[in-house]
Amino acid sequence: MEVHKKLLNSVDRCVDETLEGIVSSNGGLALLKGHRVVLRADLEHLKGKVALLSGGGSGHEPAHAGYVGRGMLSGAIAGEVFTSPPPGSILAAIMTLWQRGASGVLLLVKNYTGDRLNFGLAAEKARAQGVPVDMVIVADDCAFKQPSKAGRRGICGTVFIHKLAGALAEEGQPLDVIVAWVTKAAKHIGTLGVSLSPCSVPGRLPSFQLLPGDMELGMGIHGEPGIKRSKMASADEVVKTMVDHMTDPSSQSHLSLKSGDRVALCVNNLGALSCMEMAVVTRAAINCLKERGVLITRVMSGSFMTSLEMAGMSLSLMKVDEEMIRLFDAETTAPAWPNLSSVCPSERNPYIDPTERPPASEINLDQGHFATVVARPVLESVCKTLVQRQDELNALDRGAGDGDCGSTHALAATAIQEWMKDSTVPGSPSLLLTALAELIEGKMGGSSGALYSLFLTAAAPHLSESNNAADWAKAMHAGTEAMKRYGGAVPGDRTMLDALCPAVEELMKLSAAPPAAHIDILQAAVEKAEVGAESTRDLIARAGRASYVASERLTQPDPGAVAVAAVLRTVFEVLKSKRQ
Repeated sequence: MEVHKKLLNSVDRCVDETLEGIVSSNGGLALLKGHRVVLRADLEHLKGKVALLSGGGSGHEPAHAGYVGRGMLSGAIAGEVFTSPPPGSILAAIMTLWQRGASGVLLLVKNYTGDRLNFGLAAEKARAQGVPVDMVIVADDCAFKQPSKAGRRGICGTVFIHKLAGALAEEGQPLDVIVAWVTKAAKHIGTLGVSLSPCSVPGRLPSFQLLPGDMELGMGIHGEPGIKRSKMASADEVVKTMVDHMTDPSSQSHLSLKSGDRVALCVNNLGALSCMEMAVVTRAAINCLKERGVLITRVMSGSFMTSLEMAGMSLSLMKVDEEMIRLFDAETTAPAWPNLSSVCPSERNPYIDPTERPPASEINLDQGHFATVVARPVLESVCKTLVQRQDELNALDRGAGDGDCGSTHALAATAIQEWMKDSTVPGSPSLLLTALAELIEGKMGGSSGALYSLFLTAAAPHLSESNNAADWAKAMHAGTEAMKRYGGAVPGDRTMLDALCPAVEELMKLSAAPPAAHIDILQAAVEKAEVGAESTRDLIARAGRASYVASERLTQPDPGAVAVAAVLRTVFEVLKSKRQ
């Protein structure tokens, strides 16, 4: 068995350098000179309020220094790795906070013999000097069905108590009220861990061995062996085993949990699990509790109380009510406290359906003039034109491609016709173009389908707020630019762009023209599209399938350009008739 590699400078100095690194990277923290004590840098804000201290052996980072800040701990005392801090440093922290104006000091201690003794001794010495001090012991470990006289160990559930006590202290609650509050809350916390590998104190061998493929349930955070070894299982199975054990009524250490109970959940990385594993385990824990009918109000997932490089995790559950949730959500500057979502995981659907449309009230559809008087007649006429010209377009395509240009356009036209039979045409131009883009993408196929869908998709956003003539011109320009950008063709390459681009260039004049001139501009745009389509007869194909065909065989206009000109001519004729 080998000593684990660790990126340190010195075994003897690793704790001091850890604290220096934490404090130097967080402007809200400071070190108490001469001691391994991290304090809030803004001690002046503690005047008249209860100060909170916690701590323990090092190696559990970010606990406990990471929880020092406004709204959580006032300070944290660190011992050697996995060793309780000395009472002298604890007393120095207490007296510093008292001398800075704290109304009292509360010690939040994990239930380990060394911590109880050293924090207790410091508390007695402080009381002897007239400092109001109290101590709350946290014992949240659910591993042992029949705990020894030492009782249940204090592990990651302690972080819950830091948060609740910190919020109460920040509100100015007196010492006795905070003690009563968190003592009651601590009775409703349960934690259980599982490990896939041991950890090792710097410079020492691992405290136990696990064979490859084995895991250990209920180990301690100081490298103590657990209560049961078994073969590795899936994340879902491991989490279910853990929750079953934590809530087993036959265990003296169990957390009573029933359907309808509300809980805060902490999924804690013990040091060496990957982010991927942690996410999978978090999912498993949420699903397991949902299946039991438990309402999960808050979820923490990450590293909160580690055990050096132990590959494992723990689950902590705290039964909560509305007041506890409020305290949970209270602001804190502690660097290790996560930015929690206030959305209850048990009450939300985490998936977004891409086919679901928002209610009409949210998208402000106007099923009025545009839909019935403009959009539907235009679509009906365009579809009719494309179906009628199917054979003509196919014939043009046989000399340059695979002879299906008319068929693909007719396929799209038929799909639009069927869609209009069963659907309400949106009154919003932006939504209409988006709907047509999706329909054509799915029904037309080929490069033509992709190009038309791309054109409509890029044009749609420009019509989301208004849809005057200038906006339509800008939308068509955006769609054309998208086709050029992604398709690679430009005017002159013998493609549909040779009809579309001259028309769009003419339409851009709508931005400055008076309304009376709009119909003339539309007519000019259509005529330029038709001239452009005809001009492709004499162009050399530089893009699309026709570029692979010998130029002497390309004696007819490009079918895609002819189709575009036909569509624009049809649109113009409908709009012209509506204007008369």
